[in-house]
Amino acid sequence: MIGLNVNLGERSYKLHISPAFNKLSDILCSYKLSKALLVTDSNVDKFHSKECIEQIKLAGIEVIKFVFPAGEFSKNLETVEEIYKICKENKFERNDAIIALGGGVAGDLSGFAAATYLRGINFIQVPTSVIAQCDSSVGGKVGVDFERGKNLVGAFYQPKVVYINVDALKTLPEREYISGFAEVIKHGVIQDAEFFTYLEENVDEIQKRNNDVLAYVVRNNCSIKARVVELDERENYLRAILNFGHTVGHAIESVLEFSLLHGECVALGIVAACSISRTMGLINEEENKKIVNLLQKFKLPTHYNNLDVQKVYEQMLFDKKMSSGKLNFILPKRIGEVVQCNEINENIIKDSIQRLVL
Repeated sequence: MIGLNVNLGERSYKLHISPAFNKLSDILCSYKLSKALLVTDSNVDKFHSKECIEQIKLAGIEVIKFVFPAGEFSKNLETVEEIYKICKENKFERNDAIIALGGGVAGDLSGFAAATYLRGINFIQVPTSVIAQCDSSVGGKVGVDFERGKNLVGAFYQPKVVYINVDALKTLPEREYISGFAEVIKHGVIQDAEFFTYLEENVDEIQKRNNDVLAYVVRNNCSIKARVVELDERENYLRAILNFGHTVGHAIESVLEFSLLHGECVALGIVAACSISRTMGLINEEENKKIVNLLQKFKLPTHYNNLDVQKVYEQMLFDKKMSSGKLNFILPKRIGEVVQCNEINENIIKDSIQRLVL
């Protein structure tokens, strides 16, 4: 089992990366919990709930299960309210825990509920998707969508521990699995050119879901994310680079009413950001092509033929990362280095979206 620390003073925690769930009970024993609410979705429940519940019980913890309908549409305040009701009915106290089992939606929902119930109870992440294992389970961003605004209501709330079973990725449908690698590629572009090259050279093994390769990929992603979060926990400056591809990506996701997966929208957002960067003379064509080509090698979308440019642009104006009425973009200068920019002409932004349309 691989261990990795996220060093945030009194909010520090450890990530455990394993090829199975069989060490989860040992990890949970050290937290002396009496009760836990396992929150998962209707897809993940079929594959992993039984084994996780057995592990939680082995740790001497009473466990209650809550299953919500799978999909982004469940990531709202109504689902959070259901979690509150279960916690209240079962007399949860601050030393009890909410455990998120699943992808980013489960983690975001559970984390927001944990952050706000009794002003904060224990929160534990057991991620089972590529995006959750490589990105969203680390860093403490939790929240829900509100009136078509992606993650408009949320908080920064760190988990007590993250337990990652890379073998769980084998149960993902192919589209869901591949979608997550947009976030993985993102990490290579923003901070680690060597890791980007590793991805280029290991596409086949990643697509075969080789456990050793996946453990390496997950550890590297978590390490990149942890370094950024340690320097800027609440996104005051550096952490904003993690939003590469998300400014346009989130808008597309909302306008298309979540008919594309999050990672697919991030992939399109990465292409748009690269297009803006190329137009502004920040990145050369060779580096730009390498980024787009790697997305294509992973069979991620780099074009989409049904985008309303004006609607996507207008949706971007609801982005929670806007400052002084200006959109903030993370743009690549080269693979491994990005810059923040909020002085971009509206026509350049719209042109980058138009270029996504076949």
